[in-house]
Amino acid sequence: MKLIVGLGNPGKEYEHTRHNAGFDVMDELAKLCHTSIDQKKFNALVAQVRVGSEQVILMKPQTYMNASGEAVIQAVNFYKIDPKDILVIHDDLDLPIGKLRLRTQGSSGGQKGMQSIMNHLHTQEIQRIRVGIDKNPLIPVVDYVLGKIPKESRQDYEASLQKAAEAAYMSINHEFSEVMNRHNKS
Repeated sequence: MKLIVGLGNPGKEYEHTRHNAGFDVMDELAKLCHTSIDQKKFNALVAQVRVGSEQVILMKPQTYMNASGEAVIQAVNFYKIDPKDILVIHDDLDLPIGKLRLRTQGSSGGQKGMQSIMNHLHTQEIQRIRVGIDKNPLIPVVDYVLGKIPKESRQDYEASLQKAAEAAYMSINHEFSEVMNRHNKS
């Protein structure tokens, strides 16, 4: 069984903000899996699907970003999921809008939701897809990440959401190294 987690903040006021890139990718991934992520479980919204021979839990934690690990650890403990079978999708200030980076391990890079998951799982060896949201040194980080993508960048951003969803979908039945080789080039 695999667990794919998109990070974001619950609530209408946070919908489609930069910090909710993970939730936005999960919505695209749900379409690819012909499901909706709407079952309440583990302090999250989840869907359980089968893709090929693989059972997959799609998750959008409802704990707020900085406590995402609380929802993830509940699912991990319930289903006995190995951390190597977890994929986390989150926003990244250090990547320009439209860019993705896939990694198998490493630090959180300051992403507090990712750090919460690492703290709860006691490992940095967690696969992740980082979705570029860029940064603006003239705007405080909190205000920036909770802002919306500007209209002139929306097309590139939406294309990156689709690419991230395709990468996540591919990861279900392929080695992550293969997914990285394909999607880190774009």
